[in-house]
Amino acid sequence: MTDISITGVLPRRAGIGRRELAAAARYFAGMASRRAGKPFAAVSIILQNDAESAAAHVSVMDVAGPTDVITQPFDPMPGEEDGVYGELYVNCDRAVSEGSRRVRTPAGELLLYVAHGMDHLSGADDALEAGRRAMRRRELGWVAAFWRASR
Repeated sequence: MTDISITGVLPRRAGIGRRELAAAARYFAGMASRRAGKPFAAVSIILQNDAESAAAHVSVMDVAGPTDVITQPFDPMPGEEDGVYGELYVNCDRAVSEGSRRVRTPAGELLLYVAHGMDHLSGADDALEAGRRAMRRRELGWVAAFWRASR
């Protein structure tokens, strides 16, 4: 089972609690693990607001402004088991505003961001339109399957 840690503020208006968010992250890690062909060992989820996201975005990717999710993969440290390690910087402000504007709920939007980050950790790439479409289909499927299984 993937070690999932969650830090940062999860606003009440996101419509989801930490326990359910962690369960979803474990589910998505399992799906992404099958895609990657290796286990997901540990993923840290750092919940952020727009200002924190903008600072991380410029620091990690040298791009100004907030974004939905930033994925940072890491190699295992000496002595750690083989597997996927990484961090997801997830923008809760963006999830609330976009989820309220779209068909999805803020909680669904937040889960989509976590699924997207896990998909990137599995090696998925959305630099080209075909990859972007494939990732979105896969991630929406993961979110829908998680909701069905958890209700």
